[in-house]
Amino acid sequence: MNAQNPEASSTHSETQQFTIEMEQVEDYAFRVRFDKDNFAPLAMDEPAPLGKETGPNASRVLAAAIGNCLSASLLFCARKGRIETGPIRTKITVHSGRNERGRLRIVRVQAEIDPQLPEAEKPKALRCLDLFEDYCVVTQSIRQGIPVEVTVKGLEDLRISARQ
Repeated sequence: MNAQNPEASSTHSETQQFTIEMEQVEDYAFRVRFDKDNFAPLAMDEPAPLGKETGPNASRVLAAAIGNCLSASLLFCARKGRIETGPIRTKITVHSGRNERGRLRIVRVQAEIDPQLPEAEKPKALRCLDLFEDYCVVTQSIRQGIPVEVTVKGLEDLRISARQ
């Protein structure tokens, strides 16, 4: 079962697709229209000096996608395991740098997820720590080209002590 799409088939050979459309508004500002009528359009723009930063740029949308996918995957695992969480808070830090040709690239991403676990739930949540990342479609796809480091607040120390 796919944590991002519980209705998705579990067969490996089946592919799915969706299509979004983008339209230039002016200069580097674009409007993204999603494939569902109930999804609001998204304004995107580049920071100065190229754009006017009227919306997030692609790197910020990518960071949001990573954070959302990881958070949803952790929540899915917690619910399957009947683990109580508080409101999940996730912080994504994107590190950019120049490659050998001087082109700006995302070189590393760090995710810190705080599921606000009550102390009594932490031992049960350790199983999720070993599972949830593998079900995150976006993060696992991105990891093929960009290192993504993930920590879950309140569980990392437990994981270390459980292995000793």
